[in-house]
Amino acid sequence: MVKLDILSDPICPWCYIGKSYLDRALEAEGDHPFEIEWHPFQLNPTMPREGMDRRAYLEQKFGGKDGAVKAYAPVVENAQKAGLNINFEGILRTPNTLDAHRLIHWAGIEGLQTRVVNALFKGYFVDGRDIGDHETLADLADSAGMDAAVVQKLLATDEDVDSITKRDAHSREMGINSVPTFVVANQHAVPGAQPPELWRQVISDIRTQLNAS
Repeated sequence: MVKLDILSDPICPWCYIGKSYLDRALEAEGDHPFEIEWHPFQLNPTMPREGMDRRAYLEQKFGGKDGAVKAYAPVVENAQKAGLNINFEGILRTPNTLDAHRLIHWAGIEGLQTRVVNALFKGYFVDGRDIGDHETLADLADSAGMDAAVVQKLLATDEDVDSITKRDAHSREMGINSVPTFVVANQHAVPGAQPPELWRQVISDIRTQLNAS
């Protein structure tokens, strides 16, 4: 197996699109060689822990509705290409994602990371849920096979807050400044939402190398 590390944030639409493209390639290739691990990277690390009204966030970041529409136009176009129906109108709050990243970390311990990541993306981009809310996170964890009660107890503590923050900071120190970023075999960084064709070529190249070794 070859390690595929993915730096992502569950409120990043390009991360959702990039995962969809990767999933399409993995499905087409069948028995793929990747061992996937998800890593924390907050788009808004200074976001208040309670999050903020999404309209206020867009006003602040893009200078108003027109700026936001212009910035999100390529997102909408690529989401459609990826077969995703992102419900931007249904997203009422922009959350702080520190607790979502804590949940992803705990899911990794149970071998459920990708299922939890799927639940977070769908919860936020399709269902418009506040994935900074502890009850919402526990419910999504439950839908992915985790124990909601345990997750609630952990979220009520500062368990792994420092670890997640340090991992995020370390990625920035290594030069990563945007997500998604995919790192293949601890060597090759693949930035951005890459099309399925690229991933199928990467998989083909890895298979060739593995068969030659």
